[in-house]
Amino acid sequence: MAGSTTKTVFEIFQTMDYGPSSSSFSTAQSWLETQGGSLGLFLEGKFSRPADRQTRSVTDSTGRVVCSLICAVEEDVSGCASSAAKSFKGWSELSCHQRAQPLLRLANALQRHSQCVTELCELSQSPCSPASLVRLAQFYASWAQLRDTLIQDWVPRGVVAVVASDDCSLYSLWLKVLPALALGNTVVVVPGMPTAPSSLLLAQLFGEAGLPAGVLNVITGSDVSLGAKVAQNSNTAYVTFTGTRQDGEALCRQTAGWGVPLSLSLPLDSVCPYIIFESADIDSAVDGVMEAVFKKRKECQWVLYVQESVLESVVARLKLRLAGMKNIALQSEAHRALVDIAVQEAAGQGATIIQPCSPPPSGALYPPTLLCGVAPACPAVVCPAPGPVLPLLTFRGPGEGVTLGNHSPYGQAASIWTEDLTLALETIKSLCVGCVWVNSHSVSDPSLSLSGRKSSGNCTDGGREGLYQFLRPSDSSPLPRSSPTTLDYAGFGAAAAKASVPEGFDPSSIPRSYSHFVAGRGCKADSGCSRAVLSPEGAVLAHCPDGGRKDVRNAVEAAIKAQPGWMKKSPSARAQSLYSLAGLVAQKKQPLAASIQTQTGVSLEQANQEVELSVSRLYEWAARCDKDVCGVPLLPQSGSALSISEPVGVIGVVLPDSKPLLPLISLLGAAVAMGNAVVMVPSEKYPLPALEFIQTLQSSDIPGGLVSIITGSRDQLTHAVANHSVIQAVWYWGSMEGCQFLQHTCSSPLKRLWLHCEGEDEKASEGKLWTLPHPSLMEEMWRQAVAWKSVWIPTA
Repeated sequence: MAGSTTKTVFEIFQTMDYGPSSSSFSTAQSWLETQGGSLGLFLEGKFSRPADRQTRSVTDSTGRVVCSLICAVEEDVSGCASSAAKSFKGWSELSCHQRAQPLLRLANALQRHSQCVTELCELSQSPCSPASLVRLAQFYASWAQLRDTLIQDWVPRGVVAVVASDDCSLYSLWLKVLPALALGNTVVVVPGMPTAPSSLLLAQLFGEAGLPAGVLNVITGSDVSLGAKVAQNSNTAYVTFTGTRQDGEALCRQTAGWGVPLSLSLPLDSVCPYIIFESADIDSAVDGVMEAVFKKRKECQWVLYVQESVLESVVARLKLRLAGMKNIALQSEAHRALVDIAVQEAAGQGATIIQPCSPPPSGALYPPTLLCGVAPACPAVVCPAPGPVLPLLTFRGPGEGVTLGNHSPYGQAASIWTEDLTLALETIKSLCVGCVWVNSHSVSDPSLSLSGRKSSGNCTDGGREGLYQFLRPSDSSPLPRSSPTTLDYAGFGAAAAKASVPEGFDPSSIPRSYSHFVAGRGCKADSGCSRAVLSPEGAVLAHCPDGGRKDVRNAVEAAIKAQPGWMKKSPSARAQSLYSLAGLVAQKKQPLAASIQTQTGVSLEQANQEVELSVSRLYEWAARCDKDVCGVPLLPQSGSALSISEPVGVIGVVLPDSKPLLPLISLLGAAVAMGNAVVMVPSEKYPLPALEFIQTLQSSDIPGGLVSIITGSRDQLTHAVANHSVIQAVWYWGSMEGCQFLQHTCSSPLKRLWLHCEGEDEKASEGKLWTLPHPSLMEEMWRQAVAWKSVWIPTA
């Protein structure tokens, strides 16, 4: 046709120009206009616009203002938390069927209003598919229906605060909101700026779907400090965060000492390995690289590892695919500066830079960039810049590839490419990450758990495993709420031990001197000091080592050597070792019971009962070794998936004063049965039964170094355990000050925390909680001892 500017398909493929966008934002803008262009707080099932509040503007990709958000103040936080607390009783007492109905109706509402949701997400620069949100609502509606049937003896926590940083995706945020609601909690959502408009729209749709007023509240603010204010409110029972590591660490420090548990999911700063083996379908692997790496918004940063034998083939295909690509928009000019610095630094260290075009002189744009020949220690590998930059490293054999993949402080996910099934399974088992995609990448579904490892998080989202963070055993007590005390975090536990003064002795009863148990043998404290072990009347019963930081370091070094081999043992082999240990404890019943009686002053009958319970607990953990180790989630799309439980690694355990033997053996059995190594700090007040138990351990076939027992000052040893980077989890029974210290300190390096304040009530109960063989309490111990790994295997 004369004057026509229409291009042929051939011409379009030759130029790869962007065509005109067919999308408009009229539906989203109409909704924003109904709100007057200013979105209020969502409280008590409706929008609230308090007067005299500061506002912040949400902008689109061009910098145009989309809407304004109200910045909540302390008064709004208090009213929001109170509303959620009042609604909790009614919501949690509804039947499972009644709680499932609003979630099912939300799924229908999302389908009806999918255009508005899509446009609003695009406008606010937080793109999310309505179909994925519909899937979330349907999946957790089914769990709301089945909670009492499939998860018995667990109860909702109460008011849950879900906090997100500005870079967090809408899907990641609501992956936490919906399960919390489905299980009977009430929720306060503190979204980041880009996800706030969409979250407020979803809250409105939820209200229209029949969710009772006050069950879901959304408040907005200037930064993550608003989440800390919500956590500090006395009505809040649990806080979960998703976003950047920097914001997560700040939230940990701001909430330390308030007596509220906090979990972190930190996918945004994570660095994930993309491993291409020589047995891979190279064309498919390169297609996956282009899809995963060179796009505007990424949930994580990628590093490409290629086996040397196929390096030339992979690089040639990448060059071909990169040719003709245009500059990719970054989120801000600040990100552009970070990308420039990273690329220049890599070039200065000898990297070869491959780009389809030169970077523009200024602006938030940058071309797709491949950095070949970078070293593993290069900053572009350890902490890649937030942009379309891909570092490429090579490896010779599969073992070296796995080592490089694990050479990172992060453990969010990995993508591996190979047609060799045996190699795939071995690599899956060896990578220390929470999710592995085989011949695929970035696949997600709520039925598949996402569990961060190392510095990528300390909780599990999605799947059945992700539900338990919003529940607690019905017979357990939550952490008591408190206000933080003024604490010298650097000097915590540094007080000098009270020196023993010679007072003469009775030649007929010379106190015995005991040793630590480290690396499978008894040894003295590195300091050479000892502590007196006293009877209830104050008489000196024995002397035990006064352990410190160096002793903990020695124990962890021994654990690092022992734990990998123990983890690789078959579950039945681990069970046999625990059965053998239980038999040895039964043989030592009399001396163990005598040590409990002498140390604590209880009757011999009570002491014998504690030993018998300890033996029974070991038998139970031995029986659990080969149970509940994995599952096969049913997926709504093609492919197969596995959910596998793995040991956490090295666990530090600080034991309570009540029942000095039973908690030690119960927690040791839980950790060791699942393949972990433990560094245990027995009761500072009653260490004698633990010291007697050391002789039993020495006679067992538990590998040396797998279990270490170090006596001394509880606070000093807690300080040493918290600051050791290799220890992945800390189980603590002690003071509120100790809990505050751990919450503040264990944000960097990040650890999994299981905290208990051993108050006067628990001491008065004589440790009755430990003697109750309640299934949910045992299951909680087991869940604290494992981390979950999801595996996605695509099929035709």
